[in-house]
Amino acid sequence: MRKLLIRFCLPSTLILAPFFTGAFCLAESESKILDEDALRADAQKVLKQKIGPFVKKYCIKCHGSRAKGGLNLQSALSNPIGESSTLHLQKAAANVKVHDMPPEDSSKKPNNEERRQFVEWINKIKYLAPRDPGPFVLRRLTKTEYANTLADLLGVDRSIADALPEEVVGEGFLNSISPLQSELFLDVANQVIEEIIAPKGKAPTTVQIRLFGSLPSKGADLSKEARKVARSITRDAYRRPASEAELDVLIDVYDLGRKNDLDHTGSLSLMLKAVLVSPQFLFITPAGEAKPKEKIVLLDDYQLASRLSYLLWAAPPDAELSALADKGELHKKVVLKAQTERLLKDERSRALFDAFGAQWLRINELDGQVFDPKTFPQMTPTLRTAMTEEARLFFQSIVQENQRVARFVDSDYTFLNEPLAKIYGISQSVPGPKMRRIKLEDPNRGGILGMPATLAATSFPNRTSPVRRGVWVLEQVLGERVPAPPPDIPELEEQEHKEVDGLTLRQRTELHQSEATCRNCHKVLDPIGFGLENFDAIGRWREKNGEGLAIDSAGKLPNGPKFSSPAELKNLLAQREMDLARNLTERLMAFALGRPLGGYDGIVIDRILANVAQEGYRTRSIISEVITSYLFTYRRVKG
Repeated sequence: MRKLLIRFCLPSTLILAPFFTGAFCLAESESKILDEDALRADAQKVLKQKIGPFVKKYCIKCHGSRAKGGLNLQSALSNPIGESSTLHLQKAAANVKVHDMPPEDSSKKPNNEERRQFVEWINKIKYLAPRDPGPFVLRRLTKTEYANTLADLLGVDRSIADALPEEVVGEGFLNSISPLQSELFLDVANQVIEEIIAPKGKAPTTVQIRLFGSLPSKGADLSKEARKVARSITRDAYRRPASEAELDVLIDVYDLGRKNDLDHTGSLSLMLKAVLVSPQFLFITPAGEAKPKEKIVLLDDYQLASRLSYLLWAAPPDAELSALADKGELHKKVVLKAQTERLLKDERSRALFDAFGAQWLRINELDGQVFDPKTFPQMTPTLRTAMTEEARLFFQSIVQENQRVARFVDSDYTFLNEPLAKIYGISQSVPGPKMRRIKLEDPNRGGILGMPATLAATSFPNRTSPVRRGVWVLEQVLGERVPAPPPDIPELEEQEHKEVDGLTLRQRTELHQSEATCRNCHKVLDPIGFGLENFDAIGRWREKNGEGLAIDSAGKLPNGPKFSSPAELKNLLAQREMDLARNLTERLMAFALGRPLGGYDGIVIDRILANVAQEGYRTRSIISEVITSYLFTYRRVKG
């Protein structure tokens, strides 16, 4: 029966179209802040008169048909809005910005102003893209989402999914199921059935009665009764009304059970098992069938409810969202915005940090980070947990209080318990294991730059890493693209000892700048990373390094002002609020869509930033704008 069920249920991937509700009016009501026609005409002019000549003069020799380093700019210029072309042009801009391209031995090199202009020109390419929300990315529920869905639907403990493997989320959402995973999902389904369905001869469980109802009267059409049960179960399990074709599949499973001598309850249990391993349950699917000539359509209310609830709660739509979807009300912008606010105020919105926030800040890497137990005996599982919880509570407070995005960088409070407070050096005022909000007096603390979780996640097992921290600030905080390091360049630990004996970490790190292939990037990265050197590898403040030498935390931002302490670095970054807001918006949008951004996406991001700027770059405003945006509420069905 087990093999039969797998064989029977998995082909139902052909039945993925949810119920379609008809007319919509959501994102089209957005005011066009930008004159897209004028911007498109300007972009065409810039491509022809500026970008093309620049690439021909400085780049095409290495990045034409030869495509050195896999970078083909000749092809990118011929189709600048293609996905790969966008990536190649962005990489080129990043390399030009840090003076990595053209190489130092090139006979022709642009000056600083030309480099700055080239970056600006590349940013205009997006205006060539046609109005397009992109495809809807079909994706499987994550382990957490799956566990939450089973708990909400059937009342089972979330630990029932613990045996499933962990997976990558965000832009890397998984969209397939391997044969092994199919077996694992079936194992969980079997466990669920054993837990919620009473053995034959025993009184039915409360969940069983809720799902299956009472036993049919003698002489009743059992297949007809089973169809009623299937219709009720799938409304919640599929997060929408099932189609008649989908119900037919489940009734065939029910009839199969009857043919194999299962009673009515046993056959319903087999049918429920088929639901729990079906793609309609395991995957978040796109909206229903579009009309023949339609290329772009709105998501239906049911799909919108799922997209919203899984983004903010990592769980299926609750009763209120489902009712709004049934009424066809959720696509109205005012309603969708109100529901976004409701979900964000709920404690379940902590899921937004667990899935998105931890990935954005790279705190999800902390669990796998190894620290030398002799050097850092304090790094216990208890302390790791507290570090992560501090970041989660801080993220939640910023969102729920709708604080400015700059507060992520520069705040005067955090959340500590006694073990973590010892890392901060304030243990006397924070007794016990409970996390609590603490006012910070040290201007070097407060915000994500002085947070032990981020500092530890960007360190090595036995020391800090100015390079890792510099990259983290540029990429995760400011949203800058940092070119990948060249191959065959040794880590500091691999440097010849005779070259580094007696040198400080700053001096050893600066050795990279003696290499022509490393110099330009490290001139950008290292000064930022050294601004955080007063924090050791697990986030403790220090005035001297391991060699007993005074810490030099002076540095400067790329093409920007200098700083001499973490507090000054924080202040400078907080002043770049538009950059902080753009980075957060882009990362959240990519996460929500489950795909990299490109093309027309950039125009929508510009529109969102214009809107949130009027509200002071508030974090909850950014989330709301993402969810009510054209990209979130529409999908491409053709082309």
